[in-house]
Amino acid sequence: MPATHPFPLPPEDRRRSPYTGFTRAHWEAAADALLCAARPYFSPRHGLLTLPGPRPSCSGPRSDALEGFARTFLLAALRVAGGRGHDPHGHLARYAQGLAAGTAHPTDEREVTSAEPESWPRIGAVRQARVEAAALALALRLTRPWLWGTLGGDVRARIADWLLPALGPSPVDNNWWLFGLTVGGFLAEAGIETGRARAAVDRALARIEHWYRGAGWYSDGDNRAFDHYNAWALHFYPVLHAHLGADRALLAVHGPRLRAQLDDSTRLFGADGAPLPFGRSLTYRWAAAAGPWLGALTGHTPLTPGATRRLASGALRHFLDRGAVTEDGLLPLGWYGPYAPMLQGYSGPGSPYWAAKGFLGLLLPANDPVWTATEQPLPAETADTARPLGPTGLLLQSTASDGLVRVHNHGSNGVSAGPDPYYDRFAYSTRTGPTASAGAGPGLADNHFALLVDGRPTSRGPATPYATGPDRACSVHTPQHPDGTVLHGVRVHSATVVHGRAELRAHLVTGAAPGTPVRQTGWATTPGGPLAQLHPVYGYPGPPRPAPAGSSLIGPGATTTVLEGATTADPQGTLFVALASLTGDPDPAPVHTLATVRRTGRTLHLTWHDDGTTARLTLPGPPGEGDGP
Repeated sequence: MPATHPFPLPPEDRRRSPYTGFTRAHWEAAADALLCAARPYFSPRHGLLTLPGPRPSCSGPRSDALEGFARTFLLAALRVAGGRGHDPHGHLARYAQGLAAGTAHPTDEREVTSAEPESWPRIGAVRQARVEAAALALALRLTRPWLWGTLGGDVRARIADWLLPALGPSPVDNNWWLFGLTVGGFLAEAGIETGRARAAVDRALARIEHWYRGAGWYSDGDNRAFDHYNAWALHFYPVLHAHLGADRALLAVHGPRLRAQLDDSTRLFGADGAPLPFGRSLTYRWAAAAGPWLGALTGHTPLTPGATRRLASGALRHFLDRGAVTEDGLLPLGWYGPYAPMLQGYSGPGSPYWAAKGFLGLLLPANDPVWTATEQPLPAETADTARPLGPTGLLLQSTASDGLVRVHNHGSNGVSAGPDPYYDRFAYSTRTGPTASAGAGPGLADNHFALLVDGRPTSRGPATPYATGPDRACSVHTPQHPDGTVLHGVRVHSATVVHGRAELRAHLVTGAAPGTPVRQTGWATTPGGPLAQLHPVYGYPGPPRPAPAGSSLIGPGATTTVLEGATTADPQGTLFVALASLTGDPDPAPVHTLATVRRTGRTLHLTWHDDGTTARLTLPGPPGEGDGP
């Protein structure tokens, strides 16, 4: 393993695992190493686990310490349950002590004090505790044959009392409803307040039903937030609950949905094992493998057993090989190493240990084909692909020659107001990361189209999809002024058409005053990364220039290409068109040699040079406007 790897692993098995070398033994060793590395940060009676970090989360240090306890407990539970109770490192004994200590005197205090150095925060006082309640409940459910009965009756009663508030309505109207489902699943199975517990399960399932959009995709609330939370939250909790409870009726509904989701989301892993860095909570890293593991566990997956292990082991190894674990064996807040710009306010030092979800495969027995079959390639490695992702407005583009996956965003919006580089860029890939800022200078936004107001770029408002096809996606948005106000009356109709590694990017600006400057940026790449190209076709006066883009989660020294100097000409509509490319292939031909583009009015006629195929794209305009030149 590379020098950045902090703990020993078993020898590689390149016969059974020709792509990654990893086997079940590697997953067990990684789980044990992560758990043992966290032990020095336990409180004396193991009630709290205070991991080091750059700053506390918005919920405070006590909640963060509960988070460290709960999420590592889930990892320990998966490790022990996967071994059918075998616990060679004595993980459960420490968590049994912690369960007793943490519930002895629950508190409303957010700080960890000498008077209450072990107590958990009450769910009613700190809402983040509801999230950790789900981790605790799932861990207790998984280990019930070996742990629950060993706890004293008073400890079991205190745990139940602490968990029960999580059965109430969710304070956040999104995937948080499923935390109550997970707590309810454990309590009902343990025979505790079974009526309330089952009601919480039913209420959560009914709520997320309103957000199901079809083809395996949920929105994460009453919005258009589509990201990795689909696989590792919105499918994870109900499907795993149905599996653990042997609820065939529930699995008959949610299992096929999971399979449909995996038919899309398993394509979002590059040949190097990287999941797509798109959306929030990216510091959970290989938790992205939880969905594929769950598909294998329940039989609802489009992947063969060998492809499932290749995907999951590829993700684990991708991060272990790139410094995602510190020399002390800990998971820092970041992607590879620490990276503050990608964090959310709720991210605390224990947050990265939701990576525990990625160890779900340990529940599959050692003789299951997912562990014994020979690894098989990922979808990104077998064929070039262009396809829309269900109803999301996202367009997938991948190339087998370099195993690089790109997604073009024409319909998924963030969950909070204001610009968010992890949702509002026009494109994302498995080998690049969004730059940290949408401003000028070192924080130049990648994959962005902006109007320039007093020299400052607008941000992209919520995108509404209006057309998709096998090779394209289109959306419209109202740009926002740099001060956050909406540019009323201005619309940007955007479209991406893909073929192989080539991308046609078109933007029709309506309602803007003549002479308003615009700017298009391309992919932001870091040293040693793939090669990005950007070429003007219509509306831009000159060639692109390279520009510093600051940092991305891939690393420092990101650069992008910029097309600027263009201005709007007609409030009825000014069209701007460029060709772009991102590739890991060596010495690629210039992107402008890949296609010929001819324009008639708002219609673009494309001819792709590699195979002679053609495409036609018409952008909308004012009512009654024709397509004439």
